[in-house]
Amino acid sequence: MSFSSLKNITPVTFYFASVVCFVLANVLKDKSLSFYYILLVLGLGLFFAGMIKRIRTKK
Repeated sequence: MSFSSLKNITPVTFYFASVVCFVLANVLKDKSLSFYYILLVLGLGLFFAGMIKRIRTKK
């Protein structure tokens, strides 16, 4: 599996996607608890991916 397309994504895009995941998780919390946790973990993963991307591009 090639992740070469992820190299062109800016850290702000990762942050924005993480915010969208957090908002969707809170909206869907009462309807589906399992989907809530999936979106929560995905949001955290995207946030940390953005942080790592930003740290690596600053050097």
